[in-house]
Amino acid sequence: MGKSISEFEDEMSVTGRITLFSKSGCPDSKAVRSFLRIKHLPFVEINLDLFPQRGLDLEERTGTSSVPQLFFNDELVGGMEELNLLQQNGELDEKIQKVKENPCPESAPGLPVHSEEESENAVPDEFAEVVQKLREKVQLKDRFLKLRLYSKCFLGSDAVEVFAEDQYCERDEAVEFGRKVAAKHFFHHVAHENLFEDGNNLYRFFEHDPAIATKCLNFFGATNDLEPKPAADVAKKLMTLILATYDRYISDDGKHVNYYAIAASEEFRRYVKLTEELHRIDLTTLTREEKLSFFLNIHNAMVIHSFILYGRPNGALERRTYFAEIQYVIGGYAYSLSAIQNGILRANQRPPYTLTKIFGAKDPRLQVGLEKPEPLVHFALSYGTQGSPAIRCYSPEGIDAELRIAARDFFDSGGITIDSEARTVSLSKIMKWYSSDFGKNEREVLHWIAKHINPTKAEHLLSLLEDSNVRVNYFPFDWSPNI
Repeated sequence: MGKSISEFEDEMSVTGRITLFSKSGCPDSKAVRSFLRIKHLPFVEINLDLFPQRGLDLEERTGTSSVPQLFFNDELVGGMEELNLLQQNGELDEKIQKVKENPCPESAPGLPVHSEEESENAVPDEFAEVVQKLREKVQLKDRFLKLRLYSKCFLGSDAVEVFAEDQYCERDEAVEFGRKVAAKHFFHHVAHENLFEDGNNLYRFFEHDPAIATKCLNFFGATNDLEPKPAADVAKKLMTLILATYDRYISDDGKHVNYYAIAASEEFRRYVKLTEELHRIDLTTLTREEKLSFFLNIHNAMVIHSFILYGRPNGALERRTYFAEIQYVIGGYAYSLSAIQNGILRANQRPPYTLTKIFGAKDPRLQVGLEKPEPLVHFALSYGTQGSPAIRCYSPEGIDAELRIAARDFFDSGGITIDSEARTVSLSKIMKWYSSDFGKNEREVLHWIAKHINPTKAEHLLSLLEDSNVRVNYFPFDWSPNI
């Protein structure tokens, strides 16, 4: 995938190397990046948010830590202002020709290497040792509970014996200890009936849950037994990586993704490695704003991750399976794309054309979801298609304003058309699928839209709504890939 992307194809053949020092979300870095793309010039990007140590190299070469800074081989070109000046003076083509023909000398900025900036203080979980003993000593068997067969389970009574022996305590104290271990998501009750109890209760290790072991893209055969970092910290690190990836490999309008380049990139390698830290984080510590930005970013990154691994789904049947079965394990539980959209961000509303909610009454993921649906998320969630909203990275600090901007941009770029003569409003199919999030009927939906489009269009729409005779149509959704 991605080889046919018009914006990224037909790059010039360059013998030397063009190097861009940048930072995520920097408008000037974005301007230089866009300039190079327009010129079809391949370049190596050293994002100082990902490789902060390379800032020393930049300062030694330029005398400044400001970005962007562009190099043609070992020659400093500068930023956007310097590029424009060279172009105006007719000197840029000569410099481009020079870097095209001359090999990159050793004195040029070096390539970013995989081992840079990755060493962190990894601390084993306080319960990791006793959990390892538990794995070794309890008997795992397939067992029935209420006429349903659960694979690789162990009895609560067996676990209590292991805890009592390890902690030199009585059974009731061992039960309390076991609850602390279970709260760290090393194991769960197979039917989520309790946290941990003695007796014939059935429990299963995190790594033996079939949904996690077989469907989660960020599970690689073993549980991450390191001490979980604060969820907000992990979310921030992921946001930094995601933003750097989007800046580098997604078009400026957010509508075209270079999947091929992402798959081979250092950013993606780091991202996949970092997703292991999601295994046992405590999502309940996140604020509403942190949940919104975190789950929006994770949803869209999961789509890219799945397209790289499996390609895109074809047809309605494959899409239904895709949204239910592409999953990450986060905070001890599996989250599908549908669970994130409908269970978390829509406060456990039914998905379109289904009769049941995503989370049942006992599902522990209920406590993670938003208290009420946030309609604006529909203009931030990407399905990896041309009909989807533009892909952006969202921050907890500005999430509500960012969502309002996303909604306006979605409607400005074809999400709504108004035909005054025919007294017809045409909308994206998204507005039909999730109409209940916007209003009880079509008129309420249109009044909601009027609050989130540009003033000229809003005035036009409201004048139509003064008449009760307004017809609403829906565009066919464009499921073609966003390449």
